[in-house]
Amino acid sequence: MKKYVKVLTIAGSDSGGGAGIQADLKTISALGCYGTSSITAITAQNTLGVIAIHPIPIDIIEKQIYAVLSDIGTNAVKIGMLHSVDIVKTVSQALKEFQVKNIVLDPVMVATSGDKLIEDNTIEALIQLLFPLSDIITPNIPEAEILLNCNITNKDHMIESAKSLLKFGCKSVLLKGGHLNADVLFDVLTQNNSKSEVQLIENKKISTRNVHGTGCTLSSAIASFLAHGEKMKTAVERAIDFLNKTIYYGKDFKTGEGNGPVNHFYEPMVLK
Repeated sequence: MKKYVKVLTIAGSDSGGGAGIQADLKTISALGCYGTSSITAITAQNTLGVIAIHPIPIDIIEKQIYAVLSDIGTNAVKIGMLHSVDIVKTVSQALKEFQVKNIVLDPVMVATSGDKLIEDNTIEALIQLLFPLSDIITPNIPEAEILLNCNITNKDHMIESAKSLLKFGCKSVLLKGGHLNADVLFDVLTQNNSKSEVQLIENKKISTRNVHGTGCTLSSAIASFLAHGEKMKTAVERAIDFLNKTIYYGKDFKTGEGNGPVNHFYEPMVLK
C-alpha cells in the first residue's frame, strides 16, 4: 500500500481562512502532503481583524494530538501560537512521547500592531520546553527582539541575533526580515552544526496588502519540504520561494476589505 507524506499542524483556527490552521492545511496540501491538525483556539476573524477568541480546553488539544500520532503518525510537525504554559507543556510531552521528528516552531508572540500576544511565563516555557525539541524556529524581527531583549535595525544585527537565538537549543533558526524598512529584504538562516553556517536569503519586496498568514504559510511549507525528505537548507529555500510566489500571484485578488490572504494554489504543485 502507498503511504501519504504527512504533516501535523498544531495552531489556532482562522475563520477568515487566511492564517492559522486553514493557511497551514492549504500549504500542506499545495505541497503534496496529507495534513492533520490539533486546533488550540477558535477565532472569529476576517481580513479586518480578530473579533473573538475561544481557547480549546487543554485535554481536547492533547486528545487531538494523541489521536493523530497514535494512528496516522506524521513526518513533520508545524507549531503555531500556543497561548498558555499548560499548552506548551502538553505539546512538548506529546512530541517527546511519540519521538516526533522535523519539528518547525513558529513562535507567534507579536500582533501586526506590535502588541505581545502571550505572557512572559509562556514565552519562557517555549524557550525551556519547545525550543530544544525544534529542528527550526522561524521568528520575525519583533519576536526575536522579545526573545533577545534587543533592537534589530539592520542586516548585521539580524545575523548576530540569528546566531544568538541558536543558544536556546534549537537546531536551526530562520530569522525573517520582512519588518525591515528596505526595498530588498533578507532572511537569515543559521544552523547549529560543525560548519556554523549562516546564509542570507534575498527577497524582493512585493507591494500588496495581501500578506495575511505569510508566517503560517512559510513555516508550514518548511515542514512540508522536510516531510518530503529535504535537508534543512533546501527546505527553507524552497519554502521561501513558494511563499514569494503565493504573495506575487495573490497580490491582485480582493478578499474582504482589509489584509487579504496569499494565493496558496497559484498553480498545481506536484513534487517529484
